[in-house]
Formats: sequence, structure tokens, C-alpha cells
Amino acid sequence: MKTDLQLIQEVKSGAKQSFEVLMLRHEKFLMKVVVRMTRDLDAAEDIVQDAFIKAYKRLHIFEGRSSFRSWLYQIAVNTARNRFRKHSRETLSAETVEQAVAAEAENKLMAVDVRAILQEEIERLPDRQKTALTLRIFEDLSFKEIAEIMTCPYDTAKANYRHALLKLKERLQGNLLLKGWSQTLPAQFSVMEMGGTQVEVDG
Repeated sequence: MKTDLQLIQEVKSGAKQSFEVLMLRHEKFLMKVVVRMTRDLDAAEDIVQDAFIKAYKRLHIFEGRSSFRSWLYQIAVNTARNRFRKHSRETLSAETVEQAVAAEAENKLMAVDVRAILQEEIERLPDRQKTALTLRIFEDLSFKEIAEIMTCPYDTAKANYRHALLKLKERLQGNLLLKGWSQTLPAQFSVMEMGGTQVEVDG
């Protein structure tokens, strides 16, 4: 299977059909992200379509310094922000991007009450910690990709993610309803030992 970079080079050389392969490869990811942002399937489809059109028109400036998926993510988020800014005069914030985190986590929780509590605790996280957590857990992005999207060093993205996990575990342990549950967090919520380079994180 050809890599994204190989397909991009083919498109730049005139093989427009190669962009269709890129669209098929990344459409599901973009739809999942934008549906979370908009809570509107029709709007999400329009935004994703616009994002792909913009990506195609700008492909000549893509240099491969970041992954194509990260680049697409940024285009889609900016397209969604511009759309909502135009129609509601409200800017989508990083907080809005992650509003539907609980819906993704639903199958991992014991009950609706627990889901609501976890959602509330995630919303209380500082924005950059919340972004790092969401992209890592629910979008399954690498820390390199997260760093590219957050425009920060690799170690900073990783530290924000780890601090988010630590805060969630601490808060869940302090909740009587969840007493004992925090000890059986899903594997991806396991708190990794802190270490390495000291970097600045939110909170």
C-alpha cells in the first residue's frame, strides 16, 4: 500500500485520482472529529467536504513536515470554526472540540451516572491537557502528531497527557460513587510514571 507521501507526490505530478485514495483513507477519521465538534451529521459532512477541497487546493504547499492526517485535522478544525463563526458569531474553542468525549467513553463506563461524572471531570481539565487526552485516547494519535496539532514540543504534549490522566485518577478516587472504580481504569487511562524532561504544562 502506498504511503500518504507517495500519493501526495503522485497528485502533485498530475495523478488527481490519487487524491481520491487519500480521501477514502482519512474520511472516517475526519468525520468522527467533526461530528464531535458539531453534533450535526449534515454539517459535519459539509465541513469535511470543504476541508478536502481546501486540502486539494493547498496540496502544493504541503511539505511533509507533519503527517498528512495532522495537516488535514488542522484544516478541518479551522473550517468548522470559520463556519460557526459565520453563522453564529461564536468561535469554536478547544473545549468545544472535545464536548462529546463522554459519548466515546460510554462503553467503557459502568453506568450513565459514571459517564456524566467522567465527562464533567474531563471538562474541568485545563484546555491543553484536555486536548492532549482527547487526541491520544479517542483519536488514537501519536504524541508526535499531538505535538504538531498543539504546536508544542513532543515532551510538552506527552506531559500534558500524563498530567490529565493523573488529575482524572485523583478526582475519581475522591468521588464516593466511583470509589474503587478508578483502580480499574481502562488500559489507556493507566497513569504512566512521570519522568524525563521537565516541561511546562497547564494547571
